[in-house]
Amino acid sequence: MEPRESISASIRATAEIAKVVLMPGDPLRAKAVADQYMTDVVCFNEVRNMLGFTGTYKGKRISVMGHGMGVPSMGIYATELYNQFGVEAIIRIGSAGGLADDVDARDVVIAQAASTNSSYGNAFGIPGQLAACGDYDMLEEAVRAAREKDVKFKVGKVYTSDFFYYPQPDLNEKLRKFGHLCVEMETSGLYWTAAACGKKALSILSISDHLFKPVALTAEERQNSFTDMMEIALDTAWKFSE
Repeated sequence: MEPRESISASIRATAEIAKVVLMPGDPLRAKAVADQYMTDVVCFNEVRNMLGFTGTYKGKRISVMGHGMGVPSMGIYATELYNQFGVEAIIRIGSAGGLADDVDARDVVIAQAASTNSSYGNAFGIPGQLAACGDYDMLEEAVRAAREKDVKFKVGKVYTSDFFYYPQPDLNEKLRKFGHLCVEMETSGLYWTAAACGKKALSILSISDHLFKPVALTAEERQNSFTDMMEIALDTAWKFSE
């Protein structure tokens, strides 16, 4: 699409933004993805150092941009990308803390749905609890990509927390009991926003640590696990790109 400026100026698009956008929390990781995997890269956003890039991956244009930390930050950028810049699909690429016994550090988790303690979903006016789910077609494609790469992965529900340091220590045990695979901080916000905007979204996560297992990845191991997750996301994005 042609460059245009958002109304709130959180994003000032000085170059095209593709129809599919990958979004890590860290804007420097967005730059790393663009540098490592894309050609003909242009930077389309530098506002508040929330870097965004568009490049070519396997012959198709894909964008990658940071989303910051937490549901509100994700909500701002996802809403503007969907509604003001014509983006059709967003894939969150990030890290998470493992909860389930059959999830280990370095595994990939593809989020089918997200529970949360965030009140963000209340604003959409649906009584009760609004279930935040990913797009099934994108999820199916991510599963195919993970199998082709022979990557260990799980599909299921995750927990999106407004707290990194939650004050009630028994929460993680409850989350595990109710079948959550991992905990992170943005997926439900992305899924709610996509539903409200009538667009597609998926969250693909790399397990960086485990809350019930004594695991500590080296810097190299962490990088390799993120590489698997990012390549699955790129191949999924490619399928839905023009």
